[in-house]
Amino acid sequence: MAKRIFTSFAIEDERMRDLFVGQAKAKRVPYDLVDMSVKEPWRDSWKTRCRTKIKGCDGVVTLITTNLNQAGGARWEIKCAKDEGIPVIGVYIGGATANNAPAELNGIKKITWTWDGIASFVNSL
Repeated sequence: MAKRIFTSFAIEDERMRDLFVGQAKAKRVPYDLVDMSVKEPWRDSWKTRCRTKIKGCDGVVTLITTNLNQAGGARWEIKCAKDEGIPVIGVYIGGATANNAPAELNGIKKITWTWDGIASFVNSL
C-alpha cells in the first residue's frame, strides 16, 4: 500500500507544487501526495478538514520557497502536523535557503529537492 504524503506549500507556489507532483507521477514514486490548497480565505471548517487529512497521512513534505514565511495556511499545516505527531521534512525548492524556512520548521530536517532525499524520508516512515 502506498504511503500518503501531505504536501504543504505557499499558495503562491502552486506551479512549483504542480511541478513537484508531476515529477512524482513521472518517476512513479511509491506514495500518494495530498494537499489542501486554500484558494479562498480559510475558516475553521478548512482547518478541521485539513487536520483530518494530515492525520490520515504518513508524513508531510513542506516545500520551502521564498514565499513560505508569509503563508499562514502552510505554516498552520506544519504546526498541525507537529501537534499530531506526523513526521515532517522541509524541501528547499526554487532557490530558497535556510533564511526562508519559517520558525515552524525549527528542529525539522530540511533537504534540497532530490527524489532520493524524499524517498529516504518516505521510506523511514
